[in-house]
Amino acid sequence: MQIQPKLTPFIWYQSGAEDAVAHYLKVFGAGQGRVTQTQRWGENAPGAAGTVMLVSFELLGLPLTAFNGGPHFKLNEAFSLSVACDDQAEIDRLWEALPADGGQPIECGWVRDAWGLSWQIIPAAFFEMIQDPDPARVQRVFQAVWRMQKLDIATLRRAYDGP
Repeated sequence: MQIQPKLTPFIWYQSGAEDAVAHYLKVFGAGQGRVTQTQRWGENAPGAAGTVMLVSFELLGLPLTAFNGGPHFKLNEAFSLSVACDDQAEIDRLWEALPADGGQPIECGWVRDAWGLSWQIIPAAFFEMIQDPDPARVQRVFQAVWRMQKLDIATLRRAYDGP
C-alpha cells in the first residue's frame, strides 16, 4: 500500500491526466519518474466507470497527483512547475518537448503543455545570480529575462557580468 506524502501537488486536468503523466515521464526520461498508483472511477461517479480518475506519480523526486476532474476548473499560470536546468542543452530540450503536440511557449522561460499546465524552464545559474548582494546585477538579470521567451544562459551571464 502506497503511503500518501504529507504534501503533494494535486493537478486538476479537464481530461487526459494519464496521457499528461505519460508525456512528462517520456520528456524527463528513464529513471526520472514513475507512476505510483492509478485509480479509476467506479459506478455512479462523476466520471465514466472504469476510466482513469487520478494518477499518482513521481517526477524528479517530487510526488504529484494528476486528476481527471472535468471542466469545473482550468489550469492557469497561477500554478506552475519550475525546473532548474543544469545547462542550455537541457533548457533547449525541455523547451521543445514539454509544449509538444498542442502546448505553447509563453515568455520569461515559461511554457504551457498541451493539457494547460505551466512550466518554468529556468537555468539553475539564474537562482544564484538573483541572490547576488549587488542589486544592479540582479536588476540587469531580471531585465534580460523580461526580454526573452526561452531563457539563454549566455545572455543572462552577460547581463549579470555587466557593461
